[in-house]
Amino acid sequence: MSTNLSAEWGRSARPSWVSIAGCGAILFFTPPMVFYFYMAAFHFQGSLIEPLYHVANWGSLLPPFSWQSLGILAGWIAFQIALYKLPNGLKGFGYRGGILKGAVTPAGNELDYRINGLQAWAISVLAFVLGSWGLGLFSADVIFNHWGPILWGANAIGFVLAIFAYVKAYAFPSHPEDRKFSGSKLYDFFMGIELNPRVGDLDLKLFFNGRPGIIGWTLINLSFAGAQWAKYGMVTNSMILVNVLQGLYVVYFFWKEAWYLKTIDIHHDHFGWMLAWGDAVWLPYMYTLQGLYLVFNPVQLSNEYAIFVLWLGLVGFYLFLDANNQKDRFKQLGDKAVIWGKAPKYLTCSYTTKDHSKRESRLLLSGWWGVSRHMNYTGDLILSLCYSLACGFEGLFPYFYFVFLFILLVHRCLRDEERCQAKYGSAWTEYTRKVKYRLIPGVW
Repeated sequence: MSTNLSAEWGRSARPSWVSIAGCGAILFFTPPMVFYFYMAAFHFQGSLIEPLYHVANWGSLLPPFSWQSLGILAGWIAFQIALYKLPNGLKGFGYRGGILKGAVTPAGNELDYRINGLQAWAISVLAFVLGSWGLGLFSADVIFNHWGPILWGANAIGFVLAIFAYVKAYAFPSHPEDRKFSGSKLYDFFMGIELNPRVGDLDLKLFFNGRPGIIGWTLINLSFAGAQWAKYGMVTNSMILVNVLQGLYVVYFFWKEAWYLKTIDIHHDHFGWMLAWGDAVWLPYMYTLQGLYLVFNPVQLSNEYAIFVLWLGLVGFYLFLDANNQKDRFKQLGDKAVIWGKAPKYLTCSYTTKDHSKRESRLLLSGWWGVSRHMNYTGDLILSLCYSLACGFEGLFPYFYFVFLFILLVHRCLRDEERCQAKYGSAWTEYTRKVKYRLIPGVW
């Protein structure tokens, strides 16, 4: 079975007015939303309602701008670029690093990527721990203490990076044949034009998707734990749970960075404001809300409840990990892969790239992928729910990330399946008949 609808491969080239309006709304509302959550945390103990009664005072509640904080942020990005340039030195235990090939693009390009994120994460965490708790060069709560001023710098970097990516797509694109233009400047700015923009050998999408923000996620949580210690002379078991569960997720992300090259983020998403600003601001500020909430609202869980949350989180993590590993093993070994003790079942389908090359894909029908079409997302949602459950039930603030991720993954399921339908045609229709459920087995 074959289809030649590669024009729909990647982001939409013909967005509806609803999609364009949605992009405009997100662009307009999300930056103020991040500042709103900052005010709720730092001035109202995490209440999401109380700031609405103080609208007239919002100007005085916003964080101050600080050149020092901007310097910290710029230094952090420069440090991560330096680590990105290092050759990968980690080997063994099934880890894949070094210079690896990405997925074939719609235009038929197969690009090289520098995979050394796990090494960069380890060096960064070691430097933070030694510099703060080990050598006393700075306090462990340094990130928390500059959290507000850094927000201004992060926004500046996010917008400048998005503008640069937009101009670059016209003036000096890395791979012109993989660009997409929709006819709407707003949509192109938001969703991106270039699929794989690069400056030299620095891949902007891989770097900003994975390095400053996601590595920073671990350091931010450690700093929130340091802030709790500084304020109360203790670190609660809820803060430890958040650090452990989110730390597991981050380490796994870098352990499977080679696999990440074949995901929707790298393979399909173009690099525009959504990723540039999202990686610079949304990820570090909205993915870490649980730790921030616990700085102002320390929660000491009962041992029984803490063990339950840890157990449920590990179940979600295992489901997320095992589903991804099954697909990765199948991609590497094909018919020789053993899934749940049996040879894999799959559906073969073909597609055509823009250069008229015929290619084949195999859609896995075994293991978790025979239960639902996005079982890895199911595990991700269970794990993310546990981040929030670790914070107790006194406020909605720490549950925002779970609600956001649920909406994001449902939308991503629909986007991914729309692309697959366009790419594989009737073969995808047959696949959906064989695997009926998208995300929640027996429900949807």
